[in-house]
Amino acid sequence: MDKKLIDALNKQLWEEVNSAYLYMAMSSDMKFKNWNGTAQWFQAQAQEETMHAMKFYNYIHDRGEQPILPAIDQPQVSWDTSLDAFEATLKHEKHITSCIYSLVDKAREAHDHATEAFLQWFVTEQVEEESNADDIIQQMKMMGDSPQALFLLDRELGARQTTPQGSTAE
Repeated sequence: MDKKLIDALNKQLWEEVNSAYLYMAMSSDMKFKNWNGTAQWFQAQAQEETMHAMKFYNYIHDRGEQPILPAIDQPQVSWDTSLDAFEATLKHEKHITSCIYSLVDKAREAHDHATEAFLQWFVTEQVEEESNADDIIQQMKMMGDSPQALFLLDRELGARQTTPQGSTAE
């Protein structure tokens, strides 16, 4: 494999692990604030990101390379509101999308068709990730400060479960 591409794949593995850690922090903060459904949503998101990291980990191994596991960053630990956490989620997912697009470009430059094909799943996944976060943000903005509406949304978010394949049921 092209050295620059393998380095970029390892960097994305790191990004995915950091994403899981960020969503664990969001889950912890929401649970601490008794937004248990929202905490469940973020916990499922963390599990999904861990599965994404494992896809990169396994792919790197499948290509005969060794995954590199550098230290991960400590995430932010608290958000003022659940809306703030979801806005941070959307911003983060847009960052991940740009990372995936950059990886696709690197795979094309290296004429690595297998890696480009592998990455197409992530391209599609990022559309879903951004859309889900944006949908929740728009719902929260429509609800305003209505505690009853936010309570119902929290219960709905708590229904999210992670499936073994890495997608979620919402």
